[in-house]
Amino acid sequence: MLVAAAVCPCPPLLVPEVATGAAPELDAARTACADAVGLLAAARPDRLYVVGPADGGAHGVYPAGATGSFAGFGVDLSVRLGEGDGPAGDGRRPLPASLAVGAWLLARAGWADAPIEGLGVDASTPADDCAATGRELAATAGRVALLVMGDGSACRTVKAPGYLDERAAGFDAEAARALGTADVPSLLALDGGLASELLVAGRAPWQVLAGAAEGAGLDGRLLFEDAPYGVGYFVAAWS
Repeated sequence: MLVAAAVCPCPPLLVPEVATGAAPELDAARTACADAVGLLAAARPDRLYVVGPADGGAHGVYPAGATGSFAGFGVDLSVRLGEGDGPAGDGRRPLPASLAVGAWLLARAGWADAPIEGLGVDASTPADDCAATGRELAATAGRVALLVMGDGSACRTVKAPGYLDERAAGFDAEAARALGTADVPSLLALDGGLASELLVAGRAPWQVLAGAAEGAGLDGRLLFEDAPYGVGYFVAAWS
């Protein structure tokens, strides 16, 4: 059963070494993420799943000990997803960026409270399939927690990666409201087609969370909301 969840954005810029001179711009987001991860630990879960968006070949399960790197962002920094040996042989896939950021957040918090597993979710996964995956995760242990990585629209300003789309602010406002109130039906109702057009990286992971939370009776709090660089970033805690 799901007992707690933290929702965090997943830009590699959250990692100060990647952000370099721009690092202070996301200090408030980092603080909120640390608070949300701390609430996960307080829930004393039996198992923690880190769920985030992943491109085609990177979706799927990542066992404890899987590693990732920020070398692609110009930084010689590696991270490990919890304790473990990771996959063997040809199965040693690097963590996708979203899970690498999640692993960095957990390492920064000194996570040692429960076994960890990662799950990369294809952004095109239909809502029903996301919800079914969430239910499966929630049923794997008596006390399950989720660290859910994902960004809102990347079309909030003319300087955003996807340029300005006037629909973006409304989409993000509804997503932030649903995440901040643990509104499961509203998360499941997010339009996947519109999310794709607005370059929303978090839609599928948020809907995995919604499926996991069905019937759990959790309350939500929105800890952070902003759109630096024209991308919607939200931090929420469910307990």
